[in-house]
Amino acid sequence: MYHQPSKRKRLINLIAVYTIMTIAVVGIVTVIVLFMLGFRFNANGGNLEQYAFLQFSSTPSGATVTVDGAVIGSKTPNKTSVPAGKHEIMMWRDGYETWHKTVDIKAGTLTWLNYTLLVPKKLPVEVEAHYSSIYATLASPTGNSMLVAEKSDTPTFNLVDLGSDTIKTTKLVIPTNIYSESTTVGISHTFQINKWDDGGRYVLIRHIYGAKDEWLVLDTQSVASTKNITRLFDVSISDIVFSGTSGNVFYALVSSDIRKLDLSAGTISKPFVSNVNSFDIYSDSNVITYIGTNTDSVPKRVMGIYRDGDEKSSVIRTIAATQTGPIHIATAHYFNQDYVVISEGKKVDILSGSYPNTTSDNTTTLKNIASFNTTEDVQKLTFSPIGEYVFAQSGAYFASYDLEYQKLASTTISGTTAMSQLKWLDKNYVWSDRDGKLTIREFDGANTHTINDVTVGQDATLTHNGRYLYSINKNATDYQLQRVRMILP
Repeated sequence: MYHQPSKRKRLINLIAVYTIMTIAVVGIVTVIVLFMLGFRFNANGGNLEQYAFLQFSSTPSGATVTVDGAVIGSKTPNKTSVPAGKHEIMMWRDGYETWHKTVDIKAGTLTWLNYTLLVPKKLPVEVEAHYSSIYATLASPTGNSMLVAEKSDTPTFNLVDLGSDTIKTTKLVIPTNIYSESTTVGISHTFQINKWDDGGRYVLIRHIYGAKDEWLVLDTQSVASTKNITRLFDVSISDIVFSGTSGNVFYALVSSDIRKLDLSAGTISKPFVSNVNSFDIYSDSNVITYIGTNTDSVPKRVMGIYRDGDEKSSVIRTIAATQTGPIHIATAHYFNQDYVVISEGKKVDILSGSYPNTTSDNTTTLKNIASFNTTEDVQKLTFSPIGEYVFAQSGAYFASYDLEYQKLASTTISGTTAMSQLKWLDKNYVWSDRDGKLTIREFDGANTHTINDVTVGQDATLTHNGRYLYSINKNATDYQLQRVRMILP
């Protein structure tokens, strides 16, 4: 005969059930948390071990990935977890060269291998345009256009639209009333393509006529709207850079002073910085870096920054005037952090923190986080396009420092001819034309590929969709705009 349990027994049973449920929930949550933190059970060692995460992506996607020879289940984009330490990573896809890299990763970290550029095994060259001669070429930052100058002494340019599979060319001729001495007999003229604005519409042209020069801003969408900056402000400009994408606002070096020019308003600012030898701009935030001299009784070389809207500039480092070796400064903003990199001869220092407060001249907000030495004096010092890598070049040698993973890599580009400055192909790859060969490699020198023959000194560009890589080469009779297909149909 059934007897109803006593209240005390029912209470004990209830407590036992809730206790078991609580332990189970805590156990499940603990397992989930440990799993999310990368902990895995090591069957070989019989212990719990914290793993690291790897995230993969490739262009094109759909690549097979192996880690230490074992295939990851799905194709790129994909991810996996591995024990801390060194691992051999490979990615491949039919028709493409195999990508490989050795990574040394720490427990509990996430490593992004999302920049893989798969290069086709076969790269037939397609000729898209012919030119009787080539003086200069410059691709837009977006990779959608290339400006081609066949001759140096005429203001005529070919604007090549690379935005679709079939290229389109528009001939641009700067009107004679815009540049000086256009009809004067005996005056020689040279028109140099200087730089594009970040929006890919306007181009700065340096016009040299006789012993003088002037700066023009070419509007590639309306050549009649091209303006003579030097004539409008009646000043001598030794260097000039775009500010923004309007094609109307610039920073210029005028008689060793950095000033802001606004073409639409017709205004020129007072000097922001004086006694400047050279300057550059980090366009995303209008932060200017400069090298100059101070005005003290004992002259010194200075490297500093100026931000748009600051009361004055900030000197980051001072060097004795007797120290005559090459010096460089560059800046970037990456992952909500300000970075400044400085080189003195072979030594490179990386500073991080926040830019100084100009009202107090406080430079202690920037701390030295890393230093390294190059094999020769640094000739070029920059950040990568999004600020992730510090890049120092000395001839055929270059070193890169990964800010996110705090890793230094260096390599030397093989060849026999003089080495020009490396350029960025995209956010992670650089290209060179040494010995007349277009070669591409990753920021750390890995995964080098020779693409095709090129004319040294001319530009190359990867289209915005990554489908084609364009370059210039000379054949037996003329010059040609050529391309190879980087993403197979």
